[in-house]
Amino acid sequence: MLTKIEERRPNLSFHRTVGCRRVSFYNAVLLKKALATCQLRHIIGQISKPLRWLSGEVKTPPMGREARREMGFLLRQLQEGENLSLPHSRPMPSIGKACHELRVNDRNKTWRLFYFLDSKAIAVLEMDEKKTRQTPKAKIEICKKRLKSYEETKSQNQKIKK
Repeated sequence: MLTKIEERRPNLSFHRTVGCRRVSFYNAVLLKKALATCQLRHIIGQISKPLRWLSGEVKTPPMGREARREMGFLLRQLQEGENLSLPHSRPMPSIGKACHELRVNDRNKTWRLFYFLDSKAIAVLEMDEKKTRQTPKAKIEICKKRLKSYEETKSQNQKIKK
């Protein structure tokens, strides 16, 4: 994605590396405000948040190809720090403080993925097909248990590192 400044200066050289663009130091100084988020993160060395799959998976059968791609795209946006809102994502305070539900429409189904936004990772709590208008209490309880075990494991790992 080219910014307005880059469009005016087509002679700037960009180099392809690991799916991101890396600019030379000289160009980075000139175009500091015009750089896209992924370019800026690449320059300063920040890496996107990893996904921690506690349950579920995104695969083509039973999920359609387009729905799988859209789910992957939305998860990538979350990893890069973007905040998603309706119609794709909605908060789930019934599960936990930073828990959300990601929705993706397929041909004749709607898929949902429950996730927890942590400071260093995104924990995927559950992935399933949406069959009812209201989230079943059993799903909410399963997600609460997985969230609790994730937070316990995280706190134990922090104690070990100290």
